[in-house]
Amino acid sequence: MICKQLKNGSWECVADGPRDPVTNKRNQIRRRGRTQSIAKTRVTEEINRQKEYGIDGKKVKKMTFEKTAWQWLSVYRRGKRKKGTVRIREKEIKVLLRYISKINIADVTPNMHQKILNDLDDKGYAKSTIEGVHTTAGMIYKYAIKEKLIKFNPAAGAVIPKKLLTVEEIENTTIDDEYLEYNELEEFLSVTVKHGMEYDVERFYLLAFSGMRSGELCALKWTDINFEKNEIRITKTLYNPNSNMKEYEITPPKTPASIRTFEVDEEIMELLKVHKREQAKMFLRTAKDNQNRHNANFVFCRANGYPFIQKNLQTRMARILKKTTITKHATPHIFRHTHISMLAEAGVDLATIMKRVGHDDADTTMRIYTHVTEKMKKDATEKVSIHFGNILKNANSKIM
Repeated sequence: MICKQLKNGSWECVADGPRDPVTNKRNQIRRRGRTQSIAKTRVTEEINRQKEYGIDGKKVKKMTFEKTAWQWLSVYRRGKRKKGTVRIREKEIKVLLRYISKINIADVTPNMHQKILNDLDDKGYAKSTIEGVHTTAGMIYKYAIKEKLIKFNPAAGAVIPKKLLTVEEIENTTIDDEYLEYNELEEFLSVTVKHGMEYDVERFYLLAFSGMRSGELCALKWTDINFEKNEIRITKTLYNPNSNMKEYEITPPKTPASIRTFEVDEEIMELLKVHKREQAKMFLRTAKDNQNRHNANFVFCRANGYPFIQKNLQTRMARILKKTTITKHATPHIFRHTHISMLAEAGVDLATIMKRVGHDDADTTMRIYTHVTEKMKKDATEKVSIHFGNILKNANSKIM
């Protein structure tokens, strides 16, 4: 180690650190200090750090959390990631940047990370959002470890804040709120038939009796419908983050299990046949106005050929709900849960239900299935009591 005193009285020491593992280039470690002893200690500490962890102090000094996060995302998006997933990660990074954007990546501590999670909870963020931010941060830190920027993951061992439910929330929130009961579904569809706008009947009946996701319905093409076998094939979903009809993308469905083919009731298929004929007539009527029609063969599309997006379904559903007595907070996704309950009531086994709906959320599917079947057991007991009431009364005849 070579040390020299500078003009200002401080000391500078230089020594060779571990050579670059790829280029084998010389790696000189240079540190300064108030005294020669301090400068020597700093050089020694840096050499030991590089030997033990492979961390380059010079490189780390230039790496803020923000810079590291965007570098990680550029690598992350090259994997087999859906654009929607990458977009969510970008949002979660932006949340983190509000707290630690300019902080050196090596200076982020577990305490800092925990405070971020706590503050998000204090501000009323949903648990799923906080979990997403935590997961994204963890992936960024793992990338930083791999790149020899930090020694450990500051997100490891962090606690996701949990909200305690109030007595009112416990008593007023039930699994029944997650799907439409028979009478609610009947009312909604009846009002749809009576007051629905163009394509409302076809779309909401199809959602209720197929269990498909709204994005899958929007991406549906006529080639996906087999009228001979009364089958529908799901191989894609519509991605439209900006709610612009022309800026849509067709992407693979949510999970590999989402790729599926299933039978549909004959009445629904007849509804689609009529819709197909009416669509062809509509295209003929509007041919002059839509000479550059978007010919993508969508089942549900505008006169110009562009598909309807998920937001259109949400708006139409909200309009219909206002004309019903249904008080549940319902979005088009509720039909997915409703279909699970319908299949459970019909006696379809759990494995078949999961396969039919594309195994969206095993926990939700299981909860609804168990809830409905348990309810059916109670109803069965009541039905037996009513039907065989006279015989049951005789059981206590000896007591009287």
